[in-house]
Amino acid sequence: MSGLTVARLQLFHYPSSTVRTTVISSKLHHYFPSSNRYRPRTLHNFSTSGIAQSSSSSSSSIVGDLLDYLNESWTPFHATAEAKRLLIDAGFELLNENDEWELKPGGRYFFTRNMSCLVAFAVGQKYSVGNGFHIIAAHTDSPCLKLKPKSASSKSGRVIVRGSDGSFLHKLVKVKRPLLRVPTLAIHLDRTVNKDGFKPNLETQLIPLLATKSEETSVEPKEKSSTSSSKVTHHPQLMQILSQELGCGTDDIASIELNICDTQPSCIGGANNEFIFSGRLDNLASSYCGLRALIDSCVSPSNLSSEHAIRMVALFDNEEVGSDSYQGAGAPTMFQAIRRIVGSLAHEHVSETSFERTIRQSFLVSADMAHGVHPNFSEKHEEHHRPEMQKGLVIKHNANQRYATSGVTAFLFKEIAKLHNLPTQEFVVRNDMGCGSTIGPILASGVGIRTVDCGIAQLSMHSVREICGTEDIDIAYRHFKAFYESFSSIDKKLIVDF
Repeated sequence: MSGLTVARLQLFHYPSSTVRTTVISSKLHHYFPSSNRYRPRTLHNFSTSGIAQSSSSSSSSIVGDLLDYLNESWTPFHATAEAKRLLIDAGFELLNENDEWELKPGGRYFFTRNMSCLVAFAVGQKYSVGNGFHIIAAHTDSPCLKLKPKSASSKSGRVIVRGSDGSFLHKLVKVKRPLLRVPTLAIHLDRTVNKDGFKPNLETQLIPLLATKSEETSVEPKEKSSTSSSKVTHHPQLMQILSQELGCGTDDIASIELNICDTQPSCIGGANNEFIFSGRLDNLASSYCGLRALIDSCVSPSNLSSEHAIRMVALFDNEEVGSDSYQGAGAPTMFQAIRRIVGSLAHEHVSETSFERTIRQSFLVSADMAHGVHPNFSEKHEEHHRPEMQKGLVIKHNANQRYATSGVTAFLFKEIAKLHNLPTQEFVVRNDMGCGSTIGPILASGVGIRTVDCGIAQLSMHSVREICGTEDIDIAYRHFKAFYESFSSIDKKLIVDF
């Protein structure tokens, strides 16, 4: 049985515990599509038999590190915080979007936005203004239930806490023990569910159970106020649990933003230990592989000594609900960063065409999980495009541009794989079925950057327990790392517009 816990909190309102509430379950709004602290390590080794490896690639696997990352990253905020920790440990310099940037060739930098979006980049030693950016983009969010502004629940996430000096502190919170459960109606009371399907009322039938009765709380507010910020908006027991996790008083919690999360850890499974069973594989698996590839592609200064481009990874929030947000791919975050980077490295007047020339020479890999063929539902895939787990990255095509891949971008991405002896697969949705989309078309059409859409094949996408192959994680990592290290030399051999 899987438990449910809290995702992220934000403190802005001051709930008063003197006002009692009889509500015992959380009120949620749905967020569905229209262990231990992470430490880098190289001790885990998983078989990659049957998959040819580049002679220059390491035999060690990153699967164990991915599991640590997944187990820590219950929300986009935790995922971003762990990415931040990983980058700092690797020597990247944290930037602030509000400050002037002083960048230099060979430098490695990153910044976060809303603590759920992150952009990191490494500047080639031979970079000159007008050269391109080689980018891998993914997203940090996954479908889940989220706490309403007024509720009676508990989860895991981030908070803004009032400090003793009147300031406000942004903190992450995670309640690791199971607190909530959304009980389904027994089939004996819903005899048509197998025929008609599970179709709950999203407003009234997805309310988690917190307790059968309300415990008395002894928490008193420091001061009473008639303002709306002092009214109880969440159940006192929830506030008590959060205050204990955060080490603060309940009246110091100004605002909360929470997700319900599965407490069951991510793990390896299958008869041959070849599967990863986990929530949030879509799309933290892609995010981690891209981030790790960037870091490992520039571990030492010599890795950037002959690089003329800028290597970048961009991780966005809110992809599952359309990307139209301050921290989503629909915002100009990445392109504003590119413009600022070009301006900072120019050290002199930047011509009007510097940014445009940079974009023309840039290339974006939109990395989002792919639908592997389901052995029980193989007819759901087009006959000649049935990606399998353990067979390499899936390149996604769609004539209606739901994916941004073109013949040229697919060719370039496959050439990288060919050079490093890595497998790839192709995916096209059936003509009689709808097609999902990614941040690829959003970013590609934003300024006209060449883009390929790809992903790791998985099963049970958007379920609380998804499945992917261990070999595919290492293949994706090696493919992304090869992209950073090899794309410049491959791209200059291709001439399309002349």
